[in-house]
Amino acid sequence: MSDTILYGPTRAAAETGPSEPVTADGWTRGRALSVAIVAVATGLMAIGAIMTVSAAAPREGGVLGWPLWDYPAMRQLIFLFGALLAMLVVTCVPYELWSKARGAPAIMLLALALGVSALVLVPGIGTEVNNARRWFQIGPAHYGLRIQPSELFKLALPVFLALWIGRWADVRRFTRGFLPAVAIIAAIVGVVGIEDFGTAALLAAVGGAMLLMGGARFWHLLLLVLPSVSAFGYLLVSRAHRMERLVSFRNIWADPEGSGYQAIQSLCTIARGGWWGVGLGNGFIKDYLPAARTDFIFSVICEELGIIGGMAVIALLVVLLYNGGAAMRRCPDVSGKLLAFGIVLMIGLQAVINIAVVTVTVPTKGIALPLVSAGGSGAVVIGAMVGTLANIARRTPDTPTPP
Repeated sequence: MSDTILYGPTRAAAETGPSEPVTADGWTRGRALSVAIVAVATGLMAIGAIMTVSAAAPREGGVLGWPLWDYPAMRQLIFLFGALLAMLVVTCVPYELWSKARGAPAIMLLALALGVSALVLVPGIGTEVNNARRWFQIGPAHYGLRIQPSELFKLALPVFLALWIGRWADVRRFTRGFLPAVAIIAAIVGVVGIEDFGTAALLAAVGGAMLLMGGARFWHLLLLVLPSVSAFGYLLVSRAHRMERLVSFRNIWADPEGSGYQAIQSLCTIARGGWWGVGLGNGFIKDYLPAARTDFIFSVICEELGIIGGMAVIALLVVLLYNGGAAMRRCPDVSGKLLAFGIVLMIGLQAVINIAVVTVTVPTKGIALPLVSAGGSGAVVIGAMVGTLANIARRTPDTPTPP
């Protein structure tokens, strides 16, 4: 592997790492960084919980009652508790466990994600919502309890590629290192992209960036441009609603009560908030905004807390990603660095895409705002990803690494 990858340190330096002094109170900088990652993520979850309740209250006529599953806001609070629990548990589990038994845990996670993502495409098994079959329905439909298996790839892909590049293969070698990794990424993108174009594009971007960061030759990646463009072009035209969104994006005012409705309502919701917002719970344009609790929660934040509130959420996300980058730079081994890089990039790109969608900078896609948007399986997976980052931060050079 090249000595210039992974932000400069050589492979030997990455594996051994510099010595790290312990502070007077016995805490290493790495453990303090881990606490900071968890604290910022918890803060974003808290904002998400508050805004989910606020977004749901006007339409649903209440946020609390019995049974709890009948109230969307209460369901989300339970999901967020699960995400918080997943984050805290994973923080305490050494990330090196993915490589145990010749990487069996990582391979099993990837195989599970592929299997359930393929199964959801089967009519009668998967549930179709908004022109896409992405979910398994759990319980009665009115509960709205669904699992989106493609979310598993957001953790499974970085885990697998980190081990493949860092421990199993040399991605500078085209046939024995680079090509097998590309085949795995292509299989994932193909399975996911059939019904979820946005997530497929996100996974492809992260996978390609990890290969480049791991030392893959740039001209090898250039060979993928034409087939990648062709494949995503096919995925785009294979569903009529995707082309409709693309055409509508060019002029959202051409059909204000149809294809342009959601984009227009998102902009109106943001604009009404001004700099300081109308106050928590006082927004009403959000009542006319589809997916206000989920993909468009940032618009609700801007209406009720203003542009200042929206910028505060962005600032927290930037702090989280900065701390994740610091964890990556301090990690004592190559695969851990790559895993941290993949997770940081996955969360960062997802946040950028979501905010770009709600501000009508890019066409509408079903991409949630990490740690803030309402969601069940997605929230838990993101929690586990943040927990992995926090654990990588704790595995500092002065902390013994298990053999």
